[in-house]
Amino acid sequence: MNRLFRFSLLLLSLAFTTSETFSQKKKTTSAPEELVNPLMGTDSKPSLSNGNTYPAIAVPWGMNFWTPQTGTMGNGWAYTYAADKIRGFKQTHQPSPWMNDYGQFVIMPVTGKLKFDQDGRASWFSHKAEVAKPYYYSVYLADHDVTTEITPTERAAQFRFTYPKADSSFLVIDALDKGSYIKVLPAQKKIIGYTTRAARSNPKNFRNYFVIYVDKAFTFSRTFRGNTLVKDSLELTSNHSGAVIGFRTAKGEKVNLKVASSFISFEQAELNLQRELAQDSFEQTKEKARSLWNKALSRIEVEGGSDEQQRTFYSCLYRTLFFPHKMYEVNAANKIVHYSPYTGQVHDGYRFAGTGFWDTFRALYPFLNLMYPSINQEMQAGLVNDFLEGGWLPEWSSPGYADIMVGNNSASVVADAYVKGLRGYDIEKLYEALLHGANNEGPISAIGRKGAEYYKKLGYVPYDVKINENAARTLEYAYDDFAIYQLAKALKKPQADIDLYAKRSQNYRHLFDPSTGLMRGKNQDGTFQSPFNPFKWGDAFTEGNSWHYSWSVFHDVQGLVNLMGGKENFVKKLDSVFTLPPVFDDTYYGSVIHEIKEMQIANMGQYAHGNQPIQHMIYLYNFAGAPWKTQYWTRETMNRMYKPTPDGYCGDEDNGQTSAWYVFSAMGFYPVCPGTTQYVLGAPLFQKMTLTLENGKKVEIEAPKNSDQNRYVQELKVNGKSYDKNWVDHFDLMKGGRLKFDMTDKPNTNRGTQESAFPYSFSPKQ
Repeated sequence: MNRLFRFSLLLLSLAFTTSETFSQKKKTTSAPEELVNPLMGTDSKPSLSNGNTYPAIAVPWGMNFWTPQTGTMGNGWAYTYAADKIRGFKQTHQPSPWMNDYGQFVIMPVTGKLKFDQDGRASWFSHKAEVAKPYYYSVYLADHDVTTEITPTERAAQFRFTYPKADSSFLVIDALDKGSYIKVLPAQKKIIGYTTRAARSNPKNFRNYFVIYVDKAFTFSRTFRGNTLVKDSLELTSNHSGAVIGFRTAKGEKVNLKVASSFISFEQAELNLQRELAQDSFEQTKEKARSLWNKALSRIEVEGGSDEQQRTFYSCLYRTLFFPHKMYEVNAANKIVHYSPYTGQVHDGYRFAGTGFWDTFRALYPFLNLMYPSINQEMQAGLVNDFLEGGWLPEWSSPGYADIMVGNNSASVVADAYVKGLRGYDIEKLYEALLHGANNEGPISAIGRKGAEYYKKLGYVPYDVKINENAARTLEYAYDDFAIYQLAKALKKPQADIDLYAKRSQNYRHLFDPSTGLMRGKNQDGTFQSPFNPFKWGDAFTEGNSWHYSWSVFHDVQGLVNLMGGKENFVKKLDSVFTLPPVFDDTYYGSVIHEIKEMQIANMGQYAHGNQPIQHMIYLYNFAGAPWKTQYWTRETMNRMYKPTPDGYCGDEDNGQTSAWYVFSAMGFYPVCPGTTQYVLGAPLFQKMTLTLENGKKVEIEAPKNSDQNRYVQELKVNGKSYDKNWVDHFDLMKGGRLKFDMTDKPNTNRGTQESAFPYSFSPKQ
């Protein structure tokens, strides 16, 4: 090798070393809101979910979101990345395509020949001429030669349309079908209307009132009924009402709209508009929205990692800050008030809607309790109002009680908040609500407890009494009873209450089948359901099989370890999830549901991260002395299952839950058992992360040697002292401090192996 060549190699080596060192230490190069991709997860369809998201243009927990609508009216897949055309820009409150929407209406610019129906007005668009930010959206509508821009507030928004030179430029306002009203007021350059469309829960006296102001005089005003233009009235109530206004425009002329809505009245919608938009220009509203996102997202600062990892992290963090969304408003007397879907009336106080606890109790609510407790304090106060007005706590609110999913997981949501220190709402009323829900069947199967009498008598919901997904219900009820037990202790309730729910928390044991080492449906006479196929989706379980649900003993992993024959057998059983082939039995559903397909194509065996029941499983190695396996599989899952791209999720994102898993896992810990104060350790993703808590304290999570190869924890120091536990406590984090992880490329098979290091379980360690 000649000297010149050796010198060239040396320079190249130094360049790579410098580049790698810089990469590992670099801070976020952009403001976090600029790293978010609202299109992450939008390349989805009913048969395969890569997120089933839409670009939500909104502010954190805003009452209203906006999205471009590519789908047809009433289609839950409002925006899909593969679509070619946009039919309008929709105000939305949609939690997921499976739940569909409520309180939606559409605005769409049109030029040339007047076309107001959804297909006629649709325009081709390209993602190359589209900008999607949390606080701003812009797209060029090719067929109309119009650029649309949107920027939001909590209950209002501004639109800016840039038109071509045209004698016939229009705006279509579509209040959609299922009952709607529209009125055009040309002298005031104003349109008002309401929609009653709500896909789920049959809310009483439901209306979303809207008011729109345009900064240009109308030269054309019409209403339409369905696909028919009405020529003799500017006010219309019908099944499907809408309006068209028109004007001449010069090339490049910008027409501005101010839009607000209310679930209460037209007067409240006007008040919302005046309060939130006032005299602000489009750019001023945009800057305020950007600032809100910056403040919310900057609560967590990451350093190091790749650009892709940073973009993935902030895109996931963005998704955790939407649901449940605010349904309360501030009236003219500056009182907080809300429309109730249960009574159809206006009541005092907070209310939120648009989430399912079956998904979000696992990580989304614990994340709020850690990083944004004040908003969850409002949400807890809102749950009090749900109970007072509707008689039950919701398990899925959309916006009222929706009859979908299983479990009684409001118990977890309420208990976790209180146990982690949230106060300022009527916890006694919520405790009353939990006991009511735990001991009674509701008017629909998804509130209270379906099979409550069987559960109280036998300790499980039987397989053979025509109650679907009975094993899943039993396992979730047992955990929910633990949550009630925890809250009862915290509130110093009578010992009889405490003992009852402690005993019920052990009901998971009834379903454990020693012959298979898995959970299994059980008949009323005490025999196990037969024949048993642990790969059968549905039937006794919910959107999963026995391999997924057998780990749903969040509160008593040690008890599960004991049932499975001890730590060694437990670890082998966990390993099996990843080594088994992705086989399945879909006979219960009659076809391959998208959750099955998402597991099958992930190349992670039976591990189905795209759905919620198994998402905590990776962290269970910590309870059996093999924490390095948690460290390996959390990194694998983050690397394989998440990207900041339209196909960036591995299943339904589900109201922040799947995103919260990533955010927690990137921090290096996860709330395996909400209702306790422990977070179970994994390993952090970045070289450094700084959490700024609401109390002003900071938590610094450092892993300076972190890299793709160095994914294992050699040592953890907390505030400078060596720390050998496999968990950290919520209240210790609340004091602020420093967690320093020494990362290596080889597993440390000694750290965290002693039983004294294991996280909390209800059963004592043996």
